[in-house]
Amino acid sequence: MTLTTSGRSRWIRFSSATVTCLAVLSGCGAKQSGQSGSTGGGASPAGGTLAATSAYDAGPRAGEQPIDETQVAVGKKLFSEKGCTACHAFGKKLACPDLNGVTMRRTALWMENQILHPEVMTKEDPIAHQLFAQYALQMTNQHLTPEEARAVIEFLKHTNHESQEASNEKKGD
Repeated sequence: MTLTTSGRSRWIRFSSATVTCLAVLSGCGAKQSGQSGSTGGGASPAGGTLAATSAYDAGPRAGEQPIDETQVAVGKKLFSEKGCTACHAFGKKLACPDLNGVTMRRTALWMENQILHPEVMTKEDPIAHQLFAQYALQMTNQHLTPEEARAVIEFLKHTNHESQEASNEKKGD
């Protein structure tokens, strides 16, 4: 079979796309060697520290700040409507990082930048880059406003706080 120049170009593009898809699929959900079950950067649940650090992740954790309860419902609605639940959950890993405890692993500034500019963060931020390598999925830019992103963060803080309180109650039983 002889391919024309345009046929060869299509074959090369098809082959390249196939190889790329196979590489992504084979890495999906796999942890890189030497990584703990943490969602990258900062302190891991076991108390160890991963190598990735970020200028956006310096300072107090988001969960250490007071929760703006007036924004929780707005954030919850956005989290659901924007389809965040397709990849994220609390207390279990779906296709992307488990969000249980995320507000104690990250600063509000880091989370806001990740929500607003995920494609830039993956390229420029060491923690986001590490998460992309670990999960082999690029977080979708939902085109939220900064105010909406902060409302989602308040929802995450609220949910993480409730989860921590429930965990503490179980330990007390």
